Order: sequence, then structure tokens, then C-alpha cells
Amino acid sequence: MNWLFALYFVLNTAVAVALAPLLMGVVKKVKAWAQGRRGQPLLQPYYNLAKLLRKETVVSSNASWVTRATPYLSISVLIVATLSVPLLFLPGKTSAFGNVILFFYLLALANFFMALTGLDGGSTFGGMGSSREMSLSAILEPLVLLTFLTLAFVFKTFDIFGIVGTTSQAGIFSVDPVLILLGAAFFVIIVAETARLPVDNPETHLELTMVHEAMVLEHSGKHLALMETAHAIKQLLLMALFINIFLPFGFATQPTAASVALSLLSFLAKSIILAAAIGLFESSVAKLRLYRVPGFYAVGTFLVVLTIILEVFR
Repeated sequence: MNWLFALYFVLNTAVAVALAPLLMGVVKKVKAWAQGRRGQPLLQPYYNLAKLLRKETVVSSNASWVTRATPYLSISVLIVATLSVPLLFLPGKTSAFGNVILFFYLLALANFFMALTGLDGGSTFGGMGSSREMSLSAILEPLVLLTFLTLAFVFKTFDIFGIVGTTSQAGIFSVDPVLILLGAAFFVIIVAETARLPVDNPETHLELTMVHEAMVLEHSGKHLALMETAHAIKQLLLMALFINIFLPFGFATQPTAASVALSLLSFLAKSIILAAAIGLFESSVAKLRLYRVPGFYAVGTFLVVLTIILEVFR
């Protein structure tokens, strides 16, 4: 491991962990403004995590080691996943970490254990949420994999670092117009993978609507703080992929102090704008009935397939 990759590991992980709760706060604040409410403070997610870290962790008597291990496994998997998505600069040729298939399976692994812990506690709500999550994932995961494979097909590489390097060198005005369709499909994935409207409602605990919240309902204290942090990091990584592939301007092409600092400011501004867009999108749509959610996924699938057709026959 050279010094550049060590610096990349430290900065990428630190930025992901530090900014992830902020983007959650931006989404909630924009939603509140759009609905005519004042809303919670922008930094409320940080206060919530600090409060949870001070609280006692209570585990169901029916739970096994899965419930105790899942929060630590989830946060560990997502921290490893931060190595796959460059936020500020490229550390060089590190294809072993930047493979799109590896990134996909890291997200799937965290999702699998979250569903497993929902069943492990023996509660009705947890089992219901896990059942719904796996049913929806059986439709969503092929879309996610197809989108990642289409990215690899368009850029002729499975390496995320290579893809980001190509887009950052080309600049915003040189990006292939075909990517507009793929970007719209990727937005569908961000909304679906982060359990947001119209797929899921992260603000409710109603039995008829909750999916993600039902699976983490049995967690408390430090375990819940780790699960919430892992979920926030997952959202940030998907947003970072969207930003650095489809809005690459401002990304540091050289790992100098000045360029990395400018890249950090650029990434912060673009991620806040994207988080605000997600908040506005959530405020403009209603929660879909469970059997209508696949129709929302079908929109993303159609856009990806259309991207492939245009790329093949142009």
C-alpha cells in the first residue's frame, strides 16, 4: 500500500462518514420546506446519532448472534465500500477495490444481513419488513446489476476508478448524451436503494407502509446508531457515483492539496443540491402501493435497456 492510497483511504472514509448524516438532514429539511413546515435543524441527524451512542443497547431474548453482529457487519461493509467510490480524487490503479461487481455485492451483503436481522428478533414487524424487502429486492437487484453492467459497457471497463477518470477528464460538456438516460435510471436506483418515496416512507412506523424501518425496529442504542450510519453512508456512496459519473466537473484530476480542497467543496455543493432534489422529488410523489412498486422499477429498467440499444446501434 503506497502513501497515495493510504491518503485516499483516510480521506475517502472520513468524508463519507462525516458528510453522510448531513445529506440525510438536507433531504429532511427540504421536504419540510416543500410541505410548508419549518422542519428539524439541519444537523439533527448528528444529534440523534450522538444520543443513540449514549443509550443502552437492548437485544431481544429471542435474538441470536445475527442481531448482535449485523450492526457491526453493516458499518464495516459500507466502510469497505467507500474504497470503491472515489469522492475527491483517484488513488491510481486500484481495480481490485473499484470493480463495479464488487461494489454491487458489498451493497447486497449489507442488505441481506439487514433483512436477516429483521427475522432474527422474532417480531411480527421485523418479519414483515424483511419479507417485503426481499420481495422488492428480487426485482430491484437485477435493475441495479444491469445498470452497473451498462456503465461498464458504455465506458468499456468494470473499474469505477477508470470510469470516473474518463468522465473527470472529459468534463461536463463532453459527457456522452446517452448517459442522460442512464443517469435518470441511476436516480431511480438511489431512491429505491435508500428506501425513499415512492418505494418506502422513511418517516413512518405505520404497519401498512414501512419496509426498511420495520427491519431496524428491534435495534436500539449503539446498534441503531451503527445501522443508521451505515444507511446514510450507502446513500452518500450512491449519490457520489451519480455525481462523479454524470456531473464530473470539479473532481480533482491530480492529488494536490489545492485540487483536493476544491474537489471537496465541489462535491459538498453538488451532493447538497442532489440531496435537495431528492427531497423535492419525495415531496412531489405519494407512497406507491406495494404491488405498484415494480412499475416504478420498470421505468429504470426501460431507461437502461434504451441506453444499451442506443449505444449498440449508434
